[in-house]
Amino acid sequence: MPKYAVELGEVGKDDVDRVGGKNASLGEMIDKVDVPVPPGFAVTSEGYDFFLWKAGIRDEIRQVIEKTDIDNIKELIEGGKKIREIIRNSELPRELREEIKEEYRKLGERTGSDKPLVAVRSSATAEDLPTASFAGQQETYLNISGKEDLMDAIRNCMASLFTDRAIHYREERNFNHFKVKLSVGVQKMVDAVCSGIMFTIDPDSGYEKILHIDGSWGLGEMVVGGRVNPDRYSYFKPTESLVSRDLGEKAEEMVWENMETKVKDVEEERRKKYVLSEGEVEYLSKHGILIEKHYGRPMDIEWAKDRDTGKIYILQARPETVHSQKKGGVLRTYRLEEEGRVLCRGQAIGRKISSGNVNVIMDSEEIEDFEEGQVLVTDMTDPDWEPIMKKASAIVTERGGATSHAAIVSRELGIAAVVGTKNASDVLETGQEATVDCSGGQGRILEGKLGFNVEEKNIKDIPETETDVLLNIGVPENAFDLGQYPVQGVGLVRQEFIVSSYIGEHPLKLVEENRSEEYIQELSYGIGKIAAGFYPRPVVVRLSDFKTNEYADLHGGEKYEPKEENPMIGWRGASRYLSEKFKEAFKMECKALKRVREEMGLTNVKIMVPFCRTLEEARDIKKELADNGLEQGKNELELYMMAEIPSNIVLADRFAEEFDGFSIGSNDLTQLIMGVDRDNENLQDLFDERNEAVKRRIKELIEKAKKKDREVSICGNAPSMYPEYIEFLLDAGIDAISVTPDVALKTLLRIHEKERGT
Repeated sequence: MPKYAVELGEVGKDDVDRVGGKNASLGEMIDKVDVPVPPGFAVTSEGYDFFLWKAGIRDEIRQVIEKTDIDNIKELIEGGKKIREIIRNSELPRELREEIKEEYRKLGERTGSDKPLVAVRSSATAEDLPTASFAGQQETYLNISGKEDLMDAIRNCMASLFTDRAIHYREERNFNHFKVKLSVGVQKMVDAVCSGIMFTIDPDSGYEKILHIDGSWGLGEMVVGGRVNPDRYSYFKPTESLVSRDLGEKAEEMVWENMETKVKDVEEERRKKYVLSEGEVEYLSKHGILIEKHYGRPMDIEWAKDRDTGKIYILQARPETVHSQKKGGVLRTYRLEEEGRVLCRGQAIGRKISSGNVNVIMDSEEIEDFEEGQVLVTDMTDPDWEPIMKKASAIVTERGGATSHAAIVSRELGIAAVVGTKNASDVLETGQEATVDCSGGQGRILEGKLGFNVEEKNIKDIPETETDVLLNIGVPENAFDLGQYPVQGVGLVRQEFIVSSYIGEHPLKLVEENRSEEYIQELSYGIGKIAAGFYPRPVVVRLSDFKTNEYADLHGGEKYEPKEENPMIGWRGASRYLSEKFKEAFKMECKALKRVREEMGLTNVKIMVPFCRTLEEARDIKKELADNGLEQGKNELELYMMAEIPSNIVLADRFAEEFDGFSIGSNDLTQLIMGVDRDNENLQDLFDERNEAVKRRIKELIEKAKKKDREVSICGNAPSMYPEYIEFLLDAGIDAISVTPDVALKTLLRIHEKERGT
């Protein structure tokens, strides 16, 4: 006689037919993987079958399905409602009830309670497959206590196998409605002070070296349901370190559904804190890695932290079903051909661009008004929205993060989405034309249907070149995507973008306000994210190169910056770092770089000194770096210099004795050789990096560097703007060319053709 209820520890991944994907995975982790899982039991699929047979309702359910036009949303909703009523109004058989009661009693013994508080969760036998995700289609009931309430919750879970969205999903994927059966998991309730989702790969780029965590205060439903914009953490598996974290938008009011208690406030101090400490991120990540290794594939994991004990539990683990199904080796690059007015912004999901007519729908009961190819704009989505989400050209939500329902489904469907905009329904109107742009790593909704193109390249078709091709990067958001380009590393990281975008305040202001750690943390995470995306390939980080007017534009900056007639040749570069006036700010920058290299373990980071005018400055800046823990040669640290001043060319052989290599800054070099202020509109016709005088000096630098066995790259705009410049550089003997990502693949092909002589 089959068992209708079984302890979770007695089942494993080979028991999906008996207990469904969710329960099988939980049992596997309890028995085979050393991760903390709340104790519990499962009502088996045999119990579900026995219920349908004993209650005599299988034929009733079949008749309703056969009479329902699945493609008609109204009929689908009504049909699902009828089936659920049939199941809820039927009594569970005595034999099934007795086994459930016995397992509930034993759970009470293990947890020390006569009426243990439990979570009751659906687990379909076709759920959590590597090729399909049924997640979120069936119901979960929390804070259930007592035998009779437990029976009701179990019956309601079984009924949820026939929600309209679940019926539609099975029809669409040709799953037989009665071959997909339901098991129900009953687990000790974790009173979650915080919870969330963990992907063992980056969910947007598919970068396998990153483990991604989303978390928020309260129950995981807040994250999955998109009710909050969660905290986000990126953990780098090769060096076992946290390389990025972003504080989410905390809800002013949180209402926890499916609970008797409604929590209307979150303590003010919590809103200002990350939900996980760095130690907790590491603890959780290491368990995620254990789970991934056990299953041998990327995983999608739910977690929660118990309010009383502070213990972190794994609540669910299932195969990741988006990137694991994609065929590798193809790079698709989306690029806008024209710019428009930005109407709102949010978090980009994927890297696509799409356009269409907006349809603002704030209630799922109005989804029948949605038409194929429209841009869906709403507050947030849940599985009730899935019948129309596949019809959308793009999806925009006001709430939610990278692991919200809208984000997960958008990735699975392969459509552009922007989540967490906060104000989309206020600024977008039904009927207007809009373009959803996720191509740059930040989500933007622009006015009008804008033109864009898609470039598709198979990495296998990209030839190898003798000359290295590197990337110029400023914004960390798309580092995991760009890191999959077939390039040799990063030739220039512009710290200025990180400071202005993530910090926004003058560093000396933070020093004065005793907020140095904020600066160090944000800068280290920004640099760390880029370095992790390209690891172990070299990533050359230029020391901050703001001019005085640019520093003054930062919040509070005017207090600390002098007025200069020509900031381009003013207090910048090495002279600034060595100044007593800026010394404390430079210390913070050094601490951030040291943290990236030593604490994060990203020793692929190299340092580049810009605007170094004299040999004395070169020696002094090396000493200053060493005094701040960044000694040339120690822990494989290499120091490069920007070659952008005529003195750098004249004394290249002497500078080569101080630095490990050169990177040509063709913009500043051109303005100083030609005597042209590149910011002066009246002189733009004279500013040309292709001028013979500039090219001769570049060739001279390369020749002198070669004699000293030093490599030379270029990171200025010229190779990105002028394809013919590449031929000149190759003829001159350049070692590496660093370009903007949009021209990287074309540069590789052009270099290959030149090297082959074609």
